[in-house]
Amino acid sequence: MKEIPKTKVEVQNGMELATLGSGCFWCIEAIYQDLKGVEGVKSGYSGGHIDNPSYRQVTSGTTGHAEVIQFSFDPMVISFEEILEIFWSTHDPTTLNRQGADVGPQYRSAIFYHSDKQKEVAEFYKKKLDESGSFDNKIVTEITAFNNFYVAEDYHQNYFNDNGMQPYCQIVIRPKVEKFKKVFADKLKNK
Repeated sequence: MKEIPKTKVEVQNGMELATLGSGCFWCIEAIYQDLKGVEGVKSGYSGGHIDNPSYRQVTSGTTGHAEVIQFSFDPMVISFEEILEIFWSTHDPTTLNRQGADVGPQYRSAIFYHSDKQKEVAEFYKKKLDESGSFDNKIVTEITAFNNFYVAEDYHQNYFNDNGMQPYCQIVIRPKVEKFKKVFADKLKNK
C-alpha cells in the first residue's frame, strides 16, 4: 500500500488535535488514554446542531451529535496514521449508527478532521481498507470537517478507570481494552 507523505499540521507546541467517534465514548476513551504521545483525552459530543447538549439530549438521537473523544497528540511520537490504525482496529466501522448493543446516530463511526491533511489521510486509509477486504462489509465511517465539541458531564470522564467493576465495563469495555493492549503493546505509555 502506497503511503501518504506525513506532514505536520501546525498546532501550538507541535501538538495536533484529533476527534473520533466509535460508539460509546467510554470504550474509546479507555483505549486512547493509554497511548504514548496522547494527552488530555476528553469524552464529549461532536457533529450536532444543538449548543451545549446534555447526555440525555444526545442519547435521544435527535441532536445530530456523536459520542466522541477529543485529545491532543504529539505527531513526533504517534502519527495520525497510527491513531487511525487503532481507531479502525478497535470497533466495527461497517455498522451504521451502531456499535454492539448501542444503537442510534450518536454511536456512529466518525472522524472529525481538523485539517486537510487529516481528511486526506482518513479518506486514503478508508478507501484502502475497503479495497483490501479487511471487513466483510463496506466501511461507513463518516469523515467530516470538525465544527464543534462539547465536553461531556464530569461523570463520563475517565469512566473505565473510575468504574471498572461496573457490569458494562466488565462485559463491554474490558475485553476491548485487553485486546487493544495485546495488539498495540508497543504503543502503550509506561506506567
